[in-house]
Amino acid sequence: MSAGPTPAVDGRPTASPHAAPVRMPPFTVVSGPAPYIPRPNLDTDIIIRIERLTALAKGDLGPYAFEALRTLPDGRSAPDFVLNQPRFLGAPILLAAENFGCGSSREAAVWALQGIGIRCVIAPSFGDIFAGNCFQNGVLPIRLPAAQIDALAADASQGAHVVVDLIDCTVTSPTGQRLSFAVDPMRRECLLEGLDDIGLTLKDDSLVREWQQHDRQRRPWIWP
Repeated sequence: MSAGPTPAVDGRPTASPHAAPVRMPPFTVVSGPAPYIPRPNLDTDIIIRIERLTALAKGDLGPYAFEALRTLPDGRSAPDFVLNQPRFLGAPILLAAENFGCGSSREAAVWALQGIGIRCVIAPSFGDIFAGNCFQNGVLPIRLPAAQIDALAADASQGAHVVVDLIDCTVTSPTGQRLSFAVDPMRRECLLEGLDDIGLTLKDDSLVREWQQHDRQRRPWIWP
């Protein structure tokens, strides 16, 4: 049974001083097939259509990811679309063209990618909000030059595995070529430990509460 809220110094209840950080699956090394969608400016409405968000839960969006590309007008699967090809089913890495995830800020675009198994997207550039949503949900967005992505896609076109190593910040192609990438140090720490921004803050929960108690005594007039 939970111990319930803990009284603060003035008797008002607060959250437990031992609150656990919010955790997602850690991202260290991911290996697998890497399909390539060479379509620039692929926006979030193509990743997941807005009408799917009105009736489906977060965990149910995967089957509708890239619906307009994966499905023919008569409802059948489009055989030429890369994610419908058997060798790429469940692939954890997606290669993409520039400005991937532009358009609407919907976080559900990342949830839909996760629903089909994607843990990492590699593109020359991303929509800024989309990239932020990736980090917040445990998906790694990597920026590489278009020429490197084209070469990587050619090497991985038959389903051979690509390896993404966040510990070393490298991408290794099926032929063994290692490509380095950069990522914000705080974002990297969060992904390695499986923490979102709230989880990262809660790592210092005791320090925050210590400061609050001290500040209540020093400036009681600003606390409700």
